[in-house]
Amino acid sequence: MTVTTSTVDENIAVVTMNYPPVNALPVAGWYDVASAVTAAGADHHVVVLRAEGRGFNAGVDIKEMQHTDGFEAILGANRGCYAAFKAIYECPVPVISAVNGFCVGGGVGMVGNSDIVVASDDAYFGVPEVNQGALGAATHMARLVPQHLMRSLYFTARTIKAADLVQHGSVLEVVPRDQLDDAALAVARDIAAKDTRVIRAAKEALNGIDPIDVNKSYRFEQGFTFELNLAGVADELRDDFAGTDKAARR
Repeated sequence: MTVTTSTVDENIAVVTMNYPPVNALPVAGWYDVASAVTAAGADHHVVVLRAEGRGFNAGVDIKEMQHTDGFEAILGANRGCYAAFKAIYECPVPVISAVNGFCVGGGVGMVGNSDIVVASDDAYFGVPEVNQGALGAATHMARLVPQHLMRSLYFTARTIKAADLVQHGSVLEVVPRDQLDDAALAVARDIAAKDTRVIRAAKEALNGIDPIDVNKSYRFEQGFTFELNLAGVADELRDDFAGTDKAARR
């Protein structure tokens, strides 16, 4: 199964993504994340979002997209990512992302909309969208690093280590990989010990004073992704990545 939920200490929900080999989620997987986080936030005091496998998330499943005729897959990925990111941001309780290994593309979207980030010492972040003829998650990378650093990472598709984000305050702490779950749960327990009525009010208040509407900002980015797709640019670049010939079949 792509996404599962378990409960720790009665009031901590742990949502786990597991889609081998690299957690590049298919369209349905993004909706699964949205549904799982929404359900967890309704019944628990705090949510931990984590992943099994080599890395936290490798973005969308490009092979699924290139093996689907027409625009159904790109539209599905756009809407699915939007739903997942929105569910994390609007979850009524804090969401803690426990990031292991690579966190790129859509992974940055999820983490950037989380409330707290804990990472393993092998974790890194990146938005390689320009390599695949797409745009997106700049909204969320801008929540992790300063503006000019975000732009340089975006234009070059370079990555940045989780350890380097601690100095920016966007990653709370970096721990050895075998201690990641325990570190995330330690923060979750600290929050869960508070009065959930106050924490829920605080989450709503903090979202209300955000200087940028992340939902609208990300939707704006997605419009350019679809323009590149309509122009055929995206299929050409995704074909190079996936070894497919969708652009030639259009």
